Amino acid sequence: MDQENAGARQEATVDEEALRQDIIAVLRTIYDPEISVNIFDLGLIYTLDIDPEGNVQIEMTLTAPACPVAGTFPDVVEGRVAEVPGVKSVHVELVWEPPWSMDSMSDEVKLELGLL
Repeated sequence: MDQENAGARQEATVDEEALRQDIIAVLRTIYDPEISVNIFDLGLIYTLDIDPEGNVQIEMTLTAPACPVAGTFPDVVEGRVAEVPGVKSVHVELVWEPPWSMDSMSDEVKLELGLL
């Protein structure tokens, strides 16, 4: 690889940890429509993978398969994450395994909801 190509590749690399924190901050502004808790602390985000170029892969679930927003909510998440500076592309996949449970919630959310 010559110097010019090496420089271009280096410029395309993002600070993955900083970008992860920015994405998490955005996810914390998106609330589950049935439980007024953000989707990150509710435990609906199973994976958040970021490659060095800023491509983001998210696996998320919903509290129940019959959730009325099952068909549209992943698109909402994708759109909001795509607005984060440094994100090149976003793919959100809705998964059902493992099934969501209250154990997925953060302790702060459990306390807020009176479950602790």
